[in-house]
Amino acid sequence: MMKALWTAGSGMIAQQFNVDVISNNLANVNTTAYKKDRAEFKDLLYETMERAYVLDGNGRPTNLQVGHGATVSATVKDFSTGSFERTDNPLDFAIDGDGFFTILGPNDEVVYTRDGSFKLSVSDYEVKLTTSDGYPVLDDMGNEIVFSSDFNASKLLVSSTGELSYIDETGTPVSLGQTLGIVTFPNKHALENIGGNLYAWTSACGEPVYNSDATNKSMVNQNFLESSNVQVVEEMVKLIIAQRAYELNSKAIQSADEMLSQANNLKR
Repeated sequence: MMKALWTAGSGMIAQQFNVDVISNNLANVNTTAYKKDRAEFKDLLYETMERAYVLDGNGRPTNLQVGHGATVSATVKDFSTGSFERTDNPLDFAIDGDGFFTILGPNDEVVYTRDGSFKLSVSDYEVKLTTSDGYPVLDDMGNEIVFSSDFNASKLLVSSTGELSYIDETGTPVSLGQTLGIVTFPNKHALENIGGNLYAWTSACGEPVYNSDATNKSMVNQNFLESSNVQVVEEMVKLIIAQRAYELNSKAIQSADEMLSQANNLKR
């Protein structure tokens, strides 16, 4: 009977984690370029009481085993592209493809994001293209994207490949000599979430490949932002299933407890 208690307990823990993941997805339904997570589970150790065998034409055709519940094995991020929302802001960019913007993040480490809602950080002598948190956006050479102090953001043009230019007084596009640093990874699912719409590189990702060297190039859409790919109805259905599974596991614990109580009362 104790097996049922531990097994159902592991199921409750697993479903609680599942609810945590779903809750985080729902909380970020309006977060720019947020990618939803999915919890994956695996079964725990099995106790084998009798093994299947065949001897001289006789034997047991099936195993006699009982499992010990479930546990969380991984959280997998769904990197499918969200819908594009037009903002008419020249500093807003959405990536159509598998690419990520390169950012000089905390501790001067290069991090990555799909959130293209960039801003201008103004100082006395220069203007930098940054994220909402003030982290500099990098070009395809790993350098910060810097403009002159009198730069007018409304004149900024960005091509589909990320090349930066501006419109001069005569209405002619003039190249700025920099291109947005956009990279892809052999295994993007191994990127580590560090918050603030940022991802950190891990050794399981493989080396980043810049857009200019990529086989399937990512396209940049200026004046657009990528919405979250969370589907509220889908997450609500998952939430109901997880809640029911949690409830059933708790019922299993109650049933096991009642059976143990009845067994203890047999001597009375």
